[in-house]
Amino acid sequence: MKNKLKIKKGDKVLVIAGDDKGKEGVVIKAMPKTRKLIVEGVKVVKKAIKPTDENKEGGFDMKEMPIDISNVKKVEE
Repeated sequence: MKNKLKIKKGDKVLVIAGDDKGKEGVVIKAMPKTRKLIVEGVKVVKKAIKPTDENKEGGFDMKEMPIDISNVKKVEE
């Protein structure tokens, strides 16, 4: 069975389920094999970064995590 998505990179979507319900964003990356999307500004988590030789401070990085395609719907522009 082919994993074909109707939502592609650059499409505007609305989150219809989950913690970020009601938020809109643009698809940054589509992953058809796992049926997941990365949407700008949705499901953002704080990742800790350890200090290294290049980055003496370390700190935190805000990163978008994948969301299942069934939890979003395409918004007509």
